[in-house]
Amino acid sequence: MSSATTAVWGRAEQQDFRSRVRGALLGGAIGDALGAGVSGLTLEEIREAHGADAVTDFVAAHGGRGCVTAVTQLTLFTVDGLIRAQVRRDTGAWHPPTDVHQAHLRWAATQHDWGPDERRKDNGWLAGQEWLYSRRAPTRECLGGFGDTVMGTLDRPKYPTAHDSAALTRSAPFGLLVGWEPQLVFQLAVECAAQTHGHPTALLSAGALAVIMHGLARGETLDGSVQHGLALLAERPGHEPVTEALQQALGTVRQGIPGPALIESLCATDSAEEVLAVAVYCALVGEDIRHGLRLAVNHGGPSAATGALCGALLGALHGETALPPAWLAELEGRATLLELADDFAMEMTQGPALHSPAAAAPGWMARYPRG
Repeated sequence: MSSATTAVWGRAEQQDFRSRVRGALLGGAIGDALGAGVSGLTLEEIREAHGADAVTDFVAAHGGRGCVTAVTQLTLFTVDGLIRAQVRRDTGAWHPPTDVHQAHLRWAATQHDWGPDERRKDNGWLAGQEWLYSRRAPTRECLGGFGDTVMGTLDRPKYPTAHDSAALTRSAPFGLLVGWEPQLVFQLAVECAAQTHGHPTALLSAGALAVIMHGLARGETLDGSVQHGLALLAERPGHEPVTEALQQALGTVRQGIPGPALIESLCATDSAEEVLAVAVYCALVGEDIRHGLRLAVNHGGPSAATGALCGALLGALHGETALPPAWLAELEGRATLLELADDFAMEMTQGPALHSPAAAAPGWMARYPRG
């Protein structure tokens, strides 16, 4: 697996890209936190608890307002793994699925350890963030899939029947690999999803999301990015449920005033393709990020998952300055999200200045050890 194109980065392009990376990570976390307190509740239950307008602001979940779930935790470790893959490329050991898997194993340690293990020299910077050492409703498949060091493959995936959205929701960062060809981004997302979810709809939903994010990170429209995703999906066996869900999302855009009834027509379960469809629909019809995210969490489905994906899409589309400042101010882990986003953008745009086969900046190697 290799990057087929190398971008030439001027200052304006670097700033635009960094804004989209920040937007994707912070927007996803805001959506996750907004939906965390109502995930799994019916619309009636949400309104009963929070009023006729349902959720319009953060509500308490996991011990406070603005707290994120395992969705954001896993997404952060996906980014960490992608940075490590680029850093390790100088050694000739170039296999990004392995680096992302290693990162997700570091996430698994946060789910059972009390705090960072200072003895582990390969932990790097992210695994040293104490606030991440907290269980935030991870799925059984994620805990089990990353419960040992064995890697799943597309021929022998872990949990071959799992088709919920937990692999999908950690897959947005693959689309930020803007120097890669879309087909490679799709393939990497699929291979990494197989570590916990083996059902074709889960795998292909992750790949489609990565390609949609890839278009947005390159400055394309959301509709155009979805069309790219559909084109690459069509080449894959078993794509029909994911293709139909995305096409239904596009069709629903023209069906009247957006609201919970239309959203629930797209999503009856936590199935990956339905969660993707809701996120895409809400991102397309949202008047702004605040409106889109409120739509994405106020329904009877998996609100944290749909909110997180919608936030990632809208954040990548509009950049971080479009995010609602009051929500940003209260968001758990904002400093970590920002720092990791900037590290990712710096690695992608200025990696050769940080490391090469001959030399490497010691501070960067301490943050992202080659292992």
